[in-house]
Amino acid sequence: MSILVYANTAKNKVHKSAFEAVSYGAQIAEKSGDSVTAVVVGNADDLDTLGKYGADKVIHVTNDKLNDFQPTLIAQAIQQAAEENNASIIVFSHDLSGKSVAPILAAKMNAGIVTGAVDLPQMDGDFIVKKAVFSGKAYAHVKVTTATKIISLTPNALEKKEYNKTASVEDKAYELGDSRLKVVEQKIQSTDLPLTEAELVVSAGRGLKGPENWGMIEDLAKALGAATACSRPVSDMDWRPHHEHVGQTGVAIRPNLYIAIGISGAIQHLAGVNQSKVIVAINTDPEAPFFKAADYGIVGDAFEVVPKLVVAAKAMN
Repeated sequence: MSILVYANTAKNKVHKSAFEAVSYGAQIAEKSGDSVTAVVVGNADDLDTLGKYGADKVIHVTNDKLNDFQPTLIAQAIQQAAEENNASIIVFSHDLSGKSVAPILAAKMNAGIVTGAVDLPQMDGDFIVKKAVFSGKAYAHVKVTTATKIISLTPNALEKKEYNKTASVEDKAYELGDSRLKVVEQKIQSTDLPLTEAELVVSAGRGLKGPENWGMIEDLAKALGAATACSRPVSDMDWRPHHEHVGQTGVAIRPNLYIAIGISGAIQHLAGVNQSKVIVAINTDPEAPFFKAADYGIVGDAFEVVPKLVVAAKAMN
């Protein structure tokens, strides 16, 4: 038996979320005594680094049909790898690729699936996985009874554990069918750090009064080594690109630190950020709902507070 982990890549590099997923699989393997096999689709220059986080073997799937992101074909490749390696547990990151591929694979393999896991599974008798529900307001403990089990791990939910193994890399050219999807255009996000992988996030809302004032948000993010985000009204008004929108209808994130500047804290926004480990809210309105959810709050004008935070952050470097 083995544990299979889908390690997604971008720009010829393995994603940070993939390292988390491999580490998660390796920690399960410590309990079960299984080996860990990582599956990589597409080119990446750092496949050997997967061993650092617990992979015993890396299967590099090479097929021209996978040059574009094709969830159905990726699921076909992972199924073949799972059957070839007798995998009983398959792990994904609960990001865009995992959300797209894992359900397809579950249907193809008649496997039970738990999406958005936030902890290691309980394996004493029943196989039970903990996940967040109701926009992070509660947790569910889901029992999986199928022979093959699929789990997608919420990014930043668990610390990566290092194993420093030496993983063997094996190229596989699996035979794949045809996809019903046709890629007509690809738009690459300009940011180097996807929001779902960021450990620090600086976000702002309508309190910034206009896109011309976003420079101080970017200055603070740069000083902290953070990603930038925004509320839905900001993206709707095209002040910021839509991929920066966090909230119930945008991207759900779980950073170590989330700084909300000029955002009231409506329930739809909180649904996407309330799993952050530490929340800091800055707002002129002392009655802003965000202060009830925040760990730290500053009642003040962002145009006065943020520049001072930038100076303080630069002084720490």
